[in-house]
Amino acid sequence: MTKHPRIALVHATPIAMEPIRVAFDNAWPEAERVNILEDSLSPDRARHPNLTDELTDRIVALARYARMIGSDAVLFTCSSFGRAIERAASLIDIPVLKPNEAMFEAAIRQGGRTAMLYTFPPSRDGMEAEFREEAARVDPSAEIVSFFVESAIEAVRAGDEATHNRLVAEAAAKLEGFDAITLAHFSMARAIHAVREVTAIPVLTSPDAAVAKLRPLLT
Repeated sequence: MTKHPRIALVHATPIAMEPIRVAFDNAWPEAERVNILEDSLSPDRARHPNLTDELTDRIVALARYARMIGSDAVLFTCSSFGRAIERAASLIDIPVLKPNEAMFEAAIRQGGRTAMLYTFPPSRDGMEAEFREEAARVDPSAEIVSFFVESAIEAVRAGDEATHNRLVAEAAAKLEGFDAITLAHFSMARAIHAVREVTAIPVLTSPDAAVAKLRPLLT
C-alpha cells in the first residue's frame, strides 16, 4: 500500500481551516492532513506591533511538534508570522512553508505589478517584506501594492461569509493596471469565485498555491 505524505497544517485561527481543506480536496485529496489549531496565536499577535521572541518560540515549538508526530512537511496557514516560520524552517529537517511564499512566487511570474488585498492589519508589513524577498529571487523589478478590506475579517469571524466575499469582491473590482491580484490570507480564499466574477486580472489564493507547491516537493 502506498504511503501518502503526512502534512501538518498549523492554524492560528479557525477561519483558515476550511479554505486549506478545500484546496487539498480539490488538488491533492490523497495527502494525509493533520490540523494543529492554536487559536490564541492570532489575538496575541494582534496585540503586538512586532513579532516577539515569545511568539517566535511558540511557532518553532509547533513546528517541532509537527515533526515529532511524523509529518513530512509543515504548512503554516496564518500570514502574520513570516519571520518566526523562517526561524522554524531553519531548525527543522523537513519542509516548513510560510503560507504565502508559493502564492507570491506565482504572482511575480504573472508580471511586474501585484495587488494584495488583506483583512488583518498586523500581516501587512511582514507580507510585503516576504513579497520583496521572493521578488529578489524571481524578478527584482516586481512590485506590490496593498489594499485593506475593512470589516471583512469581522464578518467571516461572525460566520457571515457572504458579506466577507462581497466586501473583498468590491475592493477587487476597483483595481486596475495590475498583473495579478493576491488574496493575502487563507481565510480570504473563500472569496475567490466572487472576486473572479468582477475582474479580468488573474486572482491567486495562498491555499491553492501552497498545495501546488507542496505536492511536487513530496511526491
